[in-house]
Amino acid sequence: MKILLVRLSSMGDLIHTLPAIEDLARQCPDVELHWLCEAGFADIARLHPFVKKIYVMKWRQWRKHLFQVETWREIGRLKQVLRQEAFDFVLDSQGLIKSACFAKMAKSPIYGLDKNSAREGLAALAYAKTYAVPKGKNAVWRNRELFAQVFGYAMPETQVFGLTVPEAGRLKNLEQPYYAALHATSRDSKLWPVENWRALLQKLNEEQQCNVYLPWGNETEKTRAEQIADGLPFAIVCDKMNLLQAAYLLKHAVGIIGVDTGLLHLANALEKPVVGIYTDTDPIKTGVQVSAVAKNLGNIGQIPTADLVYQTLMDCVAADEGSKVV
Repeated sequence: MKILLVRLSSMGDLIHTLPAIEDLARQCPDVELHWLCEAGFADIARLHPFVKKIYVMKWRQWRKHLFQVETWREIGRLKQVLRQEAFDFVLDSQGLIKSACFAKMAKSPIYGLDKNSAREGLAALAYAKTYAVPKGKNAVWRNRELFAQVFGYAMPETQVFGLTVPEAGRLKNLEQPYYAALHATSRDSKLWPVENWRALLQKLNEEQQCNVYLPWGNETEKTRAEQIADGLPFAIVCDKMNLLQAAYLLKHAVGIIGVDTGLLHLANALEKPVVGIYTDTDPIKTGVQVSAVAKNLGNIGQIPTADLVYQTLMDCVAADEGSKVV
């Protein structure tokens, strides 16, 4: 059975789909799973070994150039490639009108959420089969439940992301032991104050004798990383890196601290000790998957202190180390 999964974006949405893919890999290992996603997030799909082939669309680029001939040529080439694969069916797990339109490119039956379960109910009109998945649950659970219904198995009790960081992401010269500080996020209201970061990093270095790496994605984020690291020789501003390299950095860290950002969810998916810092969003809705090694702090208008973040992180690291003791 050859299936095309349509989950286009964002980074968090793709990450929250990975446990469903791990369930499928264990319950239906004979399925051949292909994935269509936004080009900028294809490296997330590459982190799960069960995904056989990845196709990319470039809607974020195409929508700015819809009247250019080359845009429609690229869309046409994608449509041709998808139709040549002759999928048994397409699973649109995103439930948007946009994702349904791209799912139709494959010219195979489309399965997805029903009109009461999808984010955009009109998308269900494009589906040959629909499934009811209760709203009000977190995104990981809803994806796992949808996959379980579509492929006819009971959702496993244990949630596993099942990721593997490929060698293509390997970074050299990392100074162990180290932590990673994810200071960048999509809007300023979700940032944690620079002075809080500096206080936390100093405490980490004093108590744990460690380095702290600060990744960044654009010049504004790089400038903030440099402000945080100013005068702190153990705080290392990373070079520019891609998603696979960021995954490698997170995978080999002792622990990760981060604000509400996609890389925070990636660290969570890699099952690392992680503390999410929330200042303008509700972690019940957008937080990491809570466990003994993963915690959320703060809320809308509630800014956690550096001392609280440090102690919570140490609790997560201790829980992780305890789980490895035979």
